[in-house]
Amino acid sequence: MSSAPPPGLDPERLRGLLDRELPGLVAGPLDARLIEGGRSNLTYAITDGTRRWVVRRPPLGHVLATAHDMRREHRVLSALHPTAVPVPRPLLLCEDESVLGAPFYVMDFVPGTPYRTAGQLAPLGPERTRAAVLGLVDTLVELHAVDPQEVGLGDFGRPEGFLDRQLRRWGKQLAASRGRELAGIDELHAALGRDLPASPAATVVHGDFRLDNVLIDDGDRIAAVLDWEMSTLGDPLTDLGLLVMYSTPLDVPGAVISTTATAAGHPAARELVERYAARSGRDVSRLAWYTAFAWFKLAVILEGIHYRYTLGQTVGAGFDRIGELVPLFIEHGLTTLQEG
Repeated sequence: MSSAPPPGLDPERLRGLLDRELPGLVAGPLDARLIEGGRSNLTYAITDGTRRWVVRRPPLGHVLATAHDMRREHRVLSALHPTAVPVPRPLLLCEDESVLGAPFYVMDFVPGTPYRTAGQLAPLGPERTRAAVLGLVDTLVELHAVDPQEVGLGDFGRPEGFLDRQLRRWGKQLAASRGRELAGIDELHAALGRDLPASPAATVVHGDFRLDNVLIDDGDRIAAVLDWEMSTLGDPLTDLGLLVMYSTPLDVPGAVISTTATAAGHPAARELVERYAARSGRDVSRLAWYTAFAWFKLAVILEGIHYRYTLGQTVGAGFDRIGELVPLFIEHGLTTLQEG
């Protein structure tokens, strides 16, 4: 048993709630540890010594309720769990902040590995790596095949004007973190705005779909898709464009941003697109726009991190190198649009 519980989770108070709401679930005192590697929300693994669960809550001292909406994450997991999309089974949503100091939810623990780098994939070897990444595409097809109305997610987002809204949102993010001249970024933003594709029928979109947001089991299958905080109803090709971007090898030695695309056996982006198109039946002829938009979005995110670094607001190793990556992402975005 750990001597001190991690910040943001009181095992005794949590156990009291679980005993009241789900009697018989927990068989002994709870032990908790923070799972590293989450984005903004905090994720904990808890155990009674026999079974394991996971708790998700907003970061400590959170201010923006909408950015860390536990009810929303719990809702999408509850809707998708009965479908073919592999997600952890949600057990309980608690919006009473007196328990842990913030709303949170509890879900089943799913065994599996999130692969974040090509180096972590290396022990799998080329064939198993290939199987895992192709499984990622097949899972995305399953997600986009879910009828939002049928699973109770008909009002989960505003699909009308989705791409235009996304582009404006990330333009505002860029304006908020302007601390230097960035050649080409306004050109990229304007080019994307001039040529918005007509979106296909709206689906549930994950919003951050990539290999390190899923758990791979021992059979190289997707055991669970995690991190649903960006999910909404919108254009499914935004998910595919982002996956293509993350499947493009980047020459950034020693950088904080890692890509799995250089792993032996990792399918090329073109093959992933062709597989998605064949299995989903969707027209992917405008995918260059979606991929360029993904490069733009990541450029804006990285520039925001760099801006906070220049203000002394980031802590940790590697943040001094983020700034030099931004021009690379802008260049990829422009090239993708030009080459179509």
